[in-house]
Parts: sequence; C-alpha cells; structure tokens
Amino acid sequence: MSVVRTVVLPALRLLVWTVIAVALVALAFRGGSGDAAPASAGAPPVDLTSPVVPVARGTVANTVTVQGTVVADATVPVKATKAGTVRRVLVEPGEVVGQGDAVVEVRWEEERAPLTGTDAEGNPTSTPREPVVRTATVVAPTAGTVTGVDVLADQVVAVGDRVAGISPGTLSVTAPLTQGDQFRLLAPPSTAEVEVQGGPAPFTCTGLTLGAAPTGDDAAGQGTPVADPAAAPPAQGGTTARCAVPGGTTVFAGMAATVVVDAGVAQDVLVVPVTAVQGSVRQGNVWVVGADGTQEERAVVLGLTDGDQVEVREGLAEGDQVLQFVPVPDDTVPVPGMAGPFG
Repeated sequence: MSVVRTVVLPALRLLVWTVIAVALVALAFRGGSGDAAPASAGAPPVDLTSPVVPVARGTVANTVTVQGTVVADATVPVKATKAGTVRRVLVEPGEVVGQGDAVVEVRWEEERAPLTGTDAEGNPTSTPREPVVRTATVVAPTAGTVTGVDVLADQVVAVGDRVAGISPGTLSVTAPLTQGDQFRLLAPPSTAEVEVQGGPAPFTCTGLTLGAAPTGDDAAGQGTPVADPAAAPPAQGGTTARCAVPGGTTVFAGMAATVVVDAGVAQDVLVVPVTAVQGSVRQGNVWVVGADGTQEERAVVLGLTDGDQVEVREGLAEGDQVLQFVPVPDDTVPVPGMAGPFG
C-alpha cells in the first residue's frame, strides 16, 4: 500500500498534467495556423454612406404651434408728471376710471422775481413778491380699475414717482418659444389663432409680439401696459409670444391654451429635407453628389421651413442629387508612432 501512495499515485498525477500541457500547446499552435477552422462571419458590415435624395418641388407651410397660458395684463402705474405736493387724491381703490380721468392733483409754487424801482431819493429798490401757486392733474394712462393709491395728501412727489396703479382688466395669451420656434418666426404675423381647452371656439388673438413685454417709458410711449414691478411675477427668462385676447371672449387667467402662428406658405418651390442642410435660417450648405459620385459642398439661400423640409431659393436646381444627411467631419486624432500595421 505504501508503494501505491509513494510511487504509483504521484506518477499518475504527473502523467495527467503532462497530457494537459501538451494539449494546450497544440491548441495554441493550431489557432495561429492557416489550417484552423474558419471563424464565424458575424454581423454584416454597416453601410455608413449617407443616402442621396433628389431636389424636388413641394409646398412648405410654416405653421408654429406652441402651448401657452391665459394671463391677466399687468397693472399700469400712474406716475407724477410734475414735482410738488399732493393737493388732492381724486380716486379710491376699486374705483373704475377711464383713460384721461383725473387721479391726483399736484400743487407747487413758482418763485417770482422781485419788483425793482427807485425811492423818492432815487435809490434802487427791490420788493419781493409772493410765489405763484400752480396745480396740475395726473390722469389715468388707461381705463380700468384702481388697484391702489400710493400717495397721501400733502405728500411731496417728484416727476416719475408712482402715485397709483390701474388694472386694465384685459387678458393676454403668452407662450414660451424654443430656439427653433424663434428662427421660424423671424417675420411673425400680427395675429395668432388660439384655442383654450374647454373654452370657446378658436379665436383670433391680436397684437402678436415676440420677446419680453416692454416696460418703463418705452412701453408707456407705445400705449402698452407697463409691467408693475410690485405685482408682476419674477421674470423667468427666455422668449415668449404674446397676444391680446379680444374683448367679450370668455376665458380666464390661468387657463391653458394652444397658440397657432401661421408664418407663411410657399407653394411649388424647391425643397430638400432639413437634415440635408447645414444651417436653417437664410443661408446654408448642402452636399451635391455628381454623376460620378463626387461630392461638392454648395452654399444655398433658404426660405420657409416646416421642420421637416426647407425651401431652397437659390443654389440648387430641380433634380440635383444631395446627401440626405450633413456629413460628419472625421475628428479622429492621429496618434504619433501608430503608423503602419505594427505601429
């Protein structure tokens, strides 16, 4: 039994390990030789060549649809037009006023030059005179309801000081615009079609403007309600479309609305997919494919777009073949010392 443990078993173990080693060596050499079994072909290669599309004629309707909200127009501040002392406050909060109605009366004094002359002995004299008391009425810049009076009788005011606020009682629809929407509305119309969920039939919203609402003296000069810094919500940034809800339309502030802006239609014009153009506003580049397969980058003048296709006004002819997708430049960075099959 001792012979089996000390001689036979170690010999068998050595034999087994020798067979395994020989098999591994044989597999290693066969894997690098040309007689090895062919490997699986795997998935077919992917064709990364951009497809080609023809320049054709079509119709482009530049209609932008955005989601918005009905909002109450901002309170219009009433500002003092003269420096002086408030003589009388002529309105109360909650009172309805018309445009041009008196709101506050301001009093101030104008000094007068003294009277000069000579006395009986011929000496010059100067007699002071009482100042002239003048008054001016500050009027409502718009019709509406007085939301508050900010001054008291006998209070001193300067030109431009706020003396009261008037809510016009009108509504507008505002809708945020994406960057793409802004480019499509470079020349927006003055109206938009609005549909309020659960409300009346779609109606025409007038006075369409893009951007932040005007404030301060610019807005006052345009007859636009001036944003009330004390009442308006903090600005959120970005560009919005804003238009006025016509009077008599039954909607309320806070309601959701769909705003449709029709910015023009181009019929029977040359069109290509927007994916074929580098750039989307006024100027762009396309890649024209010749009959021999060569590619030429060409500048084009663009017109309207509907988000899927774009009008090409100059630079292409009907039937030209262009790449459907803008080529992606090869931005591979060459690694020094890696040239050649073995680096």
